[in-house]
Amino acid sequence: MGRKVNPFVFRLGVTKGWKSRWFDARNYTGFLKEDYVIRSFLTKKLVKLGLEKIEIERSANRMTVIIFTSRPGLIIGKGGGGIEALKNEVTKKYNEARKDKKTKTEIRLQIEEVSRPDSHAQLVAQQAADQLEKRIPFRRILKQTLEKVMQNKEVKGAKMKMAGRLDGSEMSRVEWLGKGKMPLQTLMADIDYAKAQAYCTYGVIGITVWIHKEEMPQMKSRKTE
Repeated sequence: MGRKVNPFVFRLGVTKGWKSRWFDARNYTGFLKEDYVIRSFLTKKLVKLGLEKIEIERSANRMTVIIFTSRPGLIIGKGGGGIEALKNEVTKKYNEARKDKKTKTEIRLQIEEVSRPDSHAQLVAQQAADQLEKRIPFRRILKQTLEKVMQNKEVKGAKMKMAGRLDGSEMSRVEWLGKGKMPLQTLMADIDYAKAQAYCTYGVIGITVWIHKEEMPQMKSRKTE
């Protein structure tokens, strides 16, 4: 008892899908490294631009990188100049990481806009981290953030936890606040989970967010069968 399981991994194949959609037993390790390099690069570069998640799809000679963001205009740029520059940087990182230099792979970037950002755990966690870095009191962030999240009709419950030297205290501690229902052991429950870090002058503060949303229509129909 007492072991923690990532809510996303716990529901893979039930209510959640894989963020990398491909399979190649022969080149598995190489593809995995390439995905890790691209995802790490984009996360660091776009973390302040409303990045929610990154999905990667592969076909024979093509790789599509799907970027979900709440602020697509900042990534695309004027006349599409931003997305072209980003594509060139991703291609460069990909060529450095790949093993097979002979075959050519076309890289495509696809931008998807995220509606209702207050209902997505990653965006909520990053927004809270930005507020902590601006020295806003953590209790105010906890209360105001959860109130915004619970205003969404699809959200049934939310929980936020912060850990570290909160408000610059000498000893680190953990503070959390929750509202609504949070059935973490129910596989059919759609739990959105994310982590973020706030880099403050007195140290790093970790932020964890859980958001319980309404069950998907296909999950509801499965129960009635």
